[in-house]
Amino acid sequence: MDLPLELPITPMLAKATAKVPAADSVDGGMLYEPKWDGFRCILLRDGDEIELASRGSKPLTRYFPELVAAAREQLPDRCALDGEVVVRSGADGAARLDFEALGQRIHPAESRITKLSQETPAEIILFDALVVDGKSLLDAPFADRREALVATMQGVGAPFHVTRVTDDAAVAEDWFSRFEGAGLDGVVAKPKLSSYQPGKRTMLKIKHSRTAEAVLIGYRIHKSGNGVGSLLLGMYDDNGHLRNVGGIVSFTAKRRLELIDELAPLVETDDAGDALKGETDRSRFSSNKDVSFVRLWPEKVVEVKFDQLEGARFRHGVGFLRWRPDRDPESCKLSQVERAPAYDLGEVLR
Repeated sequence: MDLPLELPITPMLAKATAKVPAADSVDGGMLYEPKWDGFRCILLRDGDEIELASRGSKPLTRYFPELVAAAREQLPDRCALDGEVVVRSGADGAARLDFEALGQRIHPAESRITKLSQETPAEIILFDALVVDGKSLLDAPFADRREALVATMQGVGAPFHVTRVTDDAAVAEDWFSRFEGAGLDGVVAKPKLSSYQPGKRTMLKIKHSRTAEAVLIGYRIHKSGNGVGSLLLGMYDDNGHLRNVGGIVSFTAKRRLELIDELAPLVETDDAGDALKGETDRSRFSSNKDVSFVRLWPEKVVEVKFDQLEGARFRHGVGFLRWRPDRDPESCKLSQVERAPAYDLGEVLR
C-alpha cells in the first residue's frame, strides 16, 4: 500500500477529563463530537487495496467484508479515514449501538464471517481525514481536516456516516445526556488547531460514570502467576439467578497479593480442600485464552463505578470503589441499576 503515511499507523487518542471543557479553553477553540463506542478503525485505500487498520495489532479487514466492498465502490481511490466500526440493533425509531453483536463479528470461521456480515452488517462513523486524494493531511489543523472529510464524503451513503460536530459546549453537554440512550459513550473534545498525532492523547474524552453494587463470584490469577488479576462480579436477575456481569481489573502488584489472603475464606473447595474452578463464556477475543476462575461463595458485596450496563453485562471493565459489608448479596439486582433513557440511534446519525 503506497500512501503518504508511515504504516502501520496508530490512531490519535484521547485522555479522560471529568467535564466538557469550555470552547475557549485552548487557543483557537474546541470542536465537540459524540463519542462512539465500537472498534476504532483507520480505513486505508490505495486503489483496489483496502485495509481496516485497528488500534491493536490485528487488522479488522477480514471480519468486515461488507465494509471492504463498500469502500471499494464508494470511497476515493487513495485515502485514509479515521472512524469507528459499529453495529446497530433495534427497529427504526428505536435503534441503538449493539456492542455485543459487534464483538461477535470477530470470528475465525470464514463461513460465520460471511453469515454475520449479512445478518448484522457493520457501519463506519467517520470523524477525521488523514489522507485525501493521495495527499497527507496529518499536519493540517483538525478544523481543516474536518472540512476535507465532509467534502470527501459528499454523495457517499451507507454504510459510511460522518459524525456530527459542534463548537458549542452547551450543545455537547446536551449530546452527552441524550445520546447515551442510543448506546453512545459520551463526548470528545478536539482542539481546532491541532495536527493529527498518531498514538498521542491530544484529544479529551468525557465519559459517563455511574456506581452500582455487585456480588463477588470469583477471581482469576494474574498473568504473571502472582496474585489476583481480576475480580468477577455477579448480579441477580428477576428470576433470582446470579448472572455474571463483568469484572474489575487493574490492581497494583501489592494489592493483587493482598487479595489472595483477603478472599481465602470465601474460596469454594472440594472434599480434598482444593479450590473449585469455574469457566466464563468464551468470547471471540478469548478463544485461545484460559477462561477459568477460582470460585467464591457469593457473600461479599463490592461497590463499583461503570459507564454502561448493556443487557446483563457491563460494557467495559469496571473500577473498584469499596467493599460494602452493609449490603446483602441478594439485594444486588440487575433491575436496580440505573440505565440511560432510550434514544434512537437514527436521530444521532441524522
